[in-house]
Amino acid sequence: MSVFGEVPQAVPVAVFKLTADFRDDQNPNKVNLGVGAYRTDDSQPWVLPVVRKVEKMIAEDHRLNHEYLPILGLPEFRSSASKIALGEDSPAILENRVGAVQCLGGTGALKIGAEFLRRWYNGQNNTKTPVYVSAPTWENHNAVFANAGFEDVRPYKYWDAEKRGLDLAGFLGDLESAPEHSVFVLHACAHNPTGTDPTQDEWKQVAEVMKRRNLFVFFDSAYQGFASGSLEKDAWAIRFFVSEGFEMFVAQSFSKNFGLYNERVGNLTIVAKDHENLTRILSQMEKIVRVTWSNPPSQGARVVAITLNTPELFTEWKDNVKTMADRVLLMRAQLKAKLQALGTPGTWDHITEQIGMFSFTGLTPKQVEYMVKERHIYLMASGRINMCGLTTKNIDYVAESIHEAVTKVQ
Repeated sequence: MSVFGEVPQAVPVAVFKLTADFRDDQNPNKVNLGVGAYRTDDSQPWVLPVVRKVEKMIAEDHRLNHEYLPILGLPEFRSSASKIALGEDSPAILENRVGAVQCLGGTGALKIGAEFLRRWYNGQNNTKTPVYVSAPTWENHNAVFANAGFEDVRPYKYWDAEKRGLDLAGFLGDLESAPEHSVFVLHACAHNPTGTDPTQDEWKQVAEVMKRRNLFVFFDSAYQGFASGSLEKDAWAIRFFVSEGFEMFVAQSFSKNFGLYNERVGNLTIVAKDHENLTRILSQMEKIVRVTWSNPPSQGARVVAITLNTPELFTEWKDNVKTMADRVLLMRAQLKAKLQALGTPGTWDHITEQIGMFSFTGLTPKQVEYMVKERHIYLMASGRINMCGLTTKNIDYVAESIHEAVTKVQ
């Protein structure tokens, strides 16, 4: 008998299972709209030209070595990552109350933040503190906080299925009714999976309630620059909350906006009340990192740090990011136009009103099943599609398939 004989088979991670099913499908018309990664108009991964250039610079720089980084990570990466989130002229940075931890991707940043909050938030062990995530949200949000030891992970209202947009009244209502000091995970831009973000005026309403009710802000910023093509626009909510005096965490990912998916480049930015508080927070985060991954890898962090700290490379990177964002915006406009031209029942304005990599189509689970089984188009059961999976070559087929699914399957 094996000592592991009682280990149950885990349910596969949905998006990776979808990719595996797509790979096994032999149909020549198959389309993958599930994977959360950028693709070119030829359905290929894209290594950003600026990344190739910086990787070559790193390879030819014989001053570099493979010694351990500090536990909290590469200093020039951490500071430059925080600056693009908060802005170089951020009052919090100027007041020396911003620090950061280099993490293993955005997931690692959420994990370190969650572990710290469970141990130290509000001066106590916080297993009972409610953590609120949007309904719906990226599936890892629930798991990361639950696995950090939070026993009360709750949804807050976000998506209005009927109008295919933000349920602002429900969102504000849940903020008002949440216990004081609850933790709220907010998507900084390009909400995953809905692609629906609050407007600036709506963000102001959210901030007013959170400030008045002493709720903790934990931003997840996975798509800065990738959503609209503008770093400033995509960081507006974060910067506004800082200007309102919030102490908060910001989990940053450089997977999408640098195309560094497998390098796992993430950063946890901490905005503290003052420098003395920041110093103590970072000392405890160092202890958590030490027993989690000890210290982080250097390659991806160096790529990001060199790019962000070299003016001409920074300009080139912003152009690369805008190229990706513009292609997504073009696919949104074309898909909406084609569905309207086909006379597909329902309204499709939400496709262009949403932003970022994902669109919440409004397709039902049965319609999704039809798309997968009958049309060989792979998308999440929620109806979420990755707009980067659309190309000028497959968009007609996808639009016709959506039309067919909507008209045939109720």
